[in-house]
Amino acid sequence: MGTLRIDRYDAGHNEKSARKRRNWGMFDRTEPFELFAEWFAEARRTETVNPDAVCLATVSPSGVPSARMVLLKGFDVAGFVFYSNGESAKAADMSANPAAALCAYWKALGRQVRIEGNVAPVSAAEADAYFATRARGSQIGAWASEQSRPVDSRAVLETRVAELERKWAGQLVPRPPHWGGWRLVPQRIEFWLDRPDRMHDRLAFARIGTGWTRQRLQP
Repeated sequence: MGTLRIDRYDAGHNEKSARKRRNWGMFDRTEPFELFAEWFAEARRTETVNPDAVCLATVSPSGVPSARMVLLKGFDVAGFVFYSNGESAKAADMSANPAAALCAYWKALGRQVRIEGNVAPVSAAEADAYFATRARGSQIGAWASEQSRPVDSRAVLETRVAELERKWAGQLVPRPPHWGGWRLVPQRIEFWLDRPDRMHDRLAFARIGTGWTRQRLQP
């Protein structure tokens, strides 16, 4: 198989878009959370599909890295929150090695944010509150799927879903005891802005005690 070549029109289009971008005071910030909130709010206005999608990277007990997309469901100065099955491969990784990284990329804005830190489970009350907001089908799916485990066919999953729908017909679906959330407490946050000629803007914050240091990085 030959090398896949990137379409030159797309590359040129991206370059023109990069020339229109400005950092709008990006390098005047002294802490990262306000800037992230502004970028995230703009992404929600401009990205057409899942602006809250982020790549979560973890490391297994044997040191093998893996990555997958999850949905960012909350953030504040305490950290960045996402939810999943507590018996999944990612959960096993985080239990054995409670360090992880998130990466958000918003193509329409030409922006990326990398977040690195330690992870810890959210409280049961916090997980319950979020689970109650999920669509009923997603609630039942959390019970039906033994995430990351093999299954013979989709029909097996659909049969489980049908059984659970009958079980909880006319009732609220409780949160599975094995399903919950994690909070990534950031130690480092880097903001990246696409600029012309690959001369991108990069701003990195690192936690020092209760405060943050910041550095402008070369592209």
